Amino acid sequence: MNYGIESQLKIYTKTNENYDLPVSIEDWRRLAMETLNKNAWGYLEGAAGNEDTMNENRKAFLRYYIRPRYLRNVEGRDISIELFGKKFDTPFILAPIGVQSILHKDAEMATARAAANLKMPFVLSTVSSVSIEDIAKENKNSEKWFQIYPGRDKKIMKSMIERADNSGYSAIMVTVDTTMLGWREIDLKNAYLPFLEGEGIANYLTDPEFRSRLGKNPEDNIQDAIEEFLFVYVNPGFTWEDFSEIRKWTDLPLIIKGISSYMDVKKAFELKADAVVISNHGGRQVDGAIPSIDALNEITGNNKINGSILFDSGIRHAADAVKALALGAKAVLIGRPYAYALSVAGQRGVECYMNYLRSEMDLEMGLAGYSSIKELNRDCIYIK
Repeated sequence: MNYGIESQLKIYTKTNENYDLPVSIEDWRRLAMETLNKNAWGYLEGAAGNEDTMNENRKAFLRYYIRPRYLRNVEGRDISIELFGKKFDTPFILAPIGVQSILHKDAEMATARAAANLKMPFVLSTVSSVSIEDIAKENKNSEKWFQIYPGRDKKIMKSMIERADNSGYSAIMVTVDTTMLGWREIDLKNAYLPFLEGEGIANYLTDPEFRSRLGKNPEDNIQDAIEEFLFVYVNPGFTWEDFSEIRKWTDLPLIIKGISSYMDVKKAFELKADAVVISNHGGRQVDGAIPSIDALNEITGNNKINGSILFDSGIRHAADAVKALALGAKAVLIGRPYAYALSVAGQRGVECYMNYLRSEMDLEMGLAGYSSIKELNRDCIYIK
């Protein structure tokens, strides 16, 4: 489909139903900042330490240049991908972002509905404001993945994975870079952690294994439930042996998110991971860490890769996605940008932003001389 030309014509002819919403990512960001209170904005936008990793994620893309090729027939363009034996219309995946209730009243439900309408995979966070089952009930036939944090109680982790499997989720994503919370100065300055207010713990409050740890039902004593959540939420002692155990719990495609070293990629595939997401959590965990696009370039450069590589952290425009795909990623995860759009206009905002990104991708590919994502490889990129 020629998404780009269709979107352009609707905007130029003023027949676009989203005429009141931004086109520019910076306008989305500005409106989100104006819409949210300081605590919610700080939690969404903040990063670890001096925020060097977050900022370098963006700057690093400037070291990579697309090599346009001309006099090639790009009238028909295909930006679809294949992953886990399925075909998806675009290379975009809506990344797991927790506690979406602080961004919009419809929370993850709005994002899931938008992803379903766009036919893009949506990854539900462990710390979502809407439960695994409630998302599934309203989005039965859409592509849903479930992201799990390594917690202290394996019974709870296994229970959530089983709940996701039983509810029709089609992949499990284990985020391994969050065994503790990073030192995020904005949140500390605001003395704000949404979990302390009972936000983002819906999957725990509805989990039988978690509830069995409580003296009283959370409906009767939410404070005890919050304290128990804080104890079991993450686990600094999580190891490869623990990941290997998770592999035994499910037959669904298993993805590791938060890797930036080839040795860790190699280990992940040795332990039967189906995909690895090269990510530094958008700079929210390790300040001063290698930018994700540099990690991707290093990992896929001269190494043999025995599984699918996905990419996360820093994508803002179609050009970023093209660079990541040309460097070996099968798909890219979109994080903060769709959260801005959710904050501004809920489901409609997410659909609008992701449709514009899809449209930009269609045009970027064609104008650079590539009619299919399958044509992208390292020869398409110049590295400064």
